[in-house]
Amino acid sequence: MVDEQPGLWRNRDFMLLWTGQVVSTVGIRITALAYPLLVLEQTGSPAVAGLVGFAQTLPFLIWYLPAGGLVDRWDRKKVMLTSDAVRAVALASVVVALVLDQLTLPQILVVAFIDGTMFVFFQLSEDAALPHVVPRNQLRTALAQNQARVQGAELVGQPLGGVLFGIGHAVPFLVNVVSYVVSFATLLLIRPAFQGSRDAQRRHLLVEVGFGVRWLWQQRFLRAMVALVGATNLVFNALVLAIIVQAQQLGASPALIGGIFACYGAGAIAGALAAPAVAARLPAAVVLIGAFWVWALTFVALTVPSKPLWLGVIAAGGAMAGPVFNVVISHFRYALTPDELQGRTLGAARLVAWGTIPLGTLAGGLLIEALGAGNTFVVLAAGMALIALASTASRTVRRPPELPAAEPAPVSPANMEGGR
Repeated sequence: MVDEQPGLWRNRDFMLLWTGQVVSTVGIRITALAYPLLVLEQTGSPAVAGLVGFAQTLPFLIWYLPAGGLVDRWDRKKVMLTSDAVRAVALASVVVALVLDQLTLPQILVVAFIDGTMFVFFQLSEDAALPHVVPRNQLRTALAQNQARVQGAELVGQPLGGVLFGIGHAVPFLVNVVSYVVSFATLLLIRPAFQGSRDAQRRHLLVEVGFGVRWLWQQRFLRAMVALVGATNLVFNALVLAIIVQAQQLGASPALIGGIFACYGAGAIAGALAAPAVAARLPAAVVLIGAFWVWALTFVALTVPSKPLWLGVIAAGGAMAGPVFNVVISHFRYALTPDELQGRTLGAARLVAWGTIPLGTLAGGLLIEALGAGNTFVVLAAGMALIALASTASRTVRRPPELPAAEPAPVSPANMEGGR
């Protein structure tokens, strides 16, 4: 754990990590828009575009549990370096195939799956490593800065993806390759170890993963939030494709579609900048339940616009709640979870909370194909309203646990306590 406490922006290692991931996250957002634009242009089918999104996010269902156990075993920095290298090579193959006019749908599906797999390993390692790069009392601020990084990437990456795709279909994928190379280089320069000392005794991976799952299950608050976030992600990831298709039907160009998502990113950046102050001043229950209702109202409002840019303006309002929500949830997770369980518990949580993302992407494509984008907004608004009602009805969400003042003590199967 880091003991020295310079200001966060004077922390060399945090700044290296943060800067490298700013570049990499922008690259990821560029190709997040380029994938559906490419597939829609080649096939004209929202369902096929949803299938590619499904392939990219299917690793969330497959890998989060075993990856969590492996991240707690392996050197986290080496995992991150390997992930960047593999992703760069996989995307480079798309660039080459596009230049040679040899790209096929199966190749896109395979590359999207590899990209998603390496994302899982990288993200689990980065999240678990953060408390070793910043001091505990700056963790909430660091989480907010990471949220700003993600949302800033939304602001820059999505419109840039549309512009670059208009220049040449291979260009957005090439830019993302470069972003992974930059991330790899900055990781090499970071000095601290990304994990504490580990018990020399190593159990079977399934036993270790099972222990992490059991520990998470006993934390009633974390368990409830994982379920609610999973339901929310199911709805939100159906929404993304619906916005793209609706914008196209309203006459938006690829660049304007990028601008719509830039509005979303601007709202999210505003939320990220406000997140430390809001999270410190408002009760956690107000932030969490309030966010679900803000999103429900946003989904209802998205059924109204007849001009494409209004889709972005409305989405921006809902996006402001996301970073504050994420900072509060992440702060609880770091405060309650011992370091040696970070990878496993996060992997188990993400399996549920993010495992619905591929289902949402696939469902979005099928709903749009069957009902049209406008009616899909209505269905998703109803789903989000049900989630908001469930959060309000939950006593566990209304009364979160007290945050401990000190770092959580190590736990083992022999001394594991009951849930909070």
